[in-house]
Amino acid sequence: MRIIPAQPDDVAKLLAVREEAVAWLAYLGTDQWQRPYPADFLLATIKADTAFMVMDGEATAATLTLTTEAEPGLWTEHELSEPSRFVNMLTVARTHAGQDLGGRLLDWAGDRAYRDGAKWLRLDAWTTNEPLQRYYLRQGFDHVRTLRGGVAVNGGPRVSGWLAQRLTAPADHGFEDLTE
Repeated sequence: MRIIPAQPDDVAKLLAVREEAVAWLAYLGTDQWQRPYPADFLLATIKADTAFMVMDGEATAATLTLTTEAEPGLWTEHELSEPSRFVNMLTVARTHAGQDLGGRLLDWAGDRAYRDGAKWLRLDAWTTNEPLQRYYLRQGFDHVRTLRGGVAVNGGPRVSGWLAQRLTAPADHGFEDLTE
């Protein structure tokens, strides 16, 4: 499998992977990602060169955004002064579930962040999705705090305020990395 930067013509593919995840999350009984994610927000991450795709042949197996920009209001001034990268919208296609792609993608992100000189790999997870929070803890993240209140970037109340971080480090993620 290879990891590549997403391109503007990939927006439909990425939205399809997300919609599949939305249906799966609803089946699991969580309200995570039930608000539509605006295509123009996704396109902006692609144009900023922060959206990445894991490809298995021609199939989109997983995606994530890795950025230097934190969502406003989540991290303290002190935390923002530390070199960090932020993981957003980590999504694995159901066709590729159970293959540890999420874990490998987090390792890739931590490796890339390390090579970029960042100390921390940080993320915010859905506040009420405790299985997801436990997943990130198993992936070596430490819970920093949970924020409730505020406004989400795509409107409505903030619902993704469970903050976690882990130190960046070199990693053998196993992807053919075509991002540089």
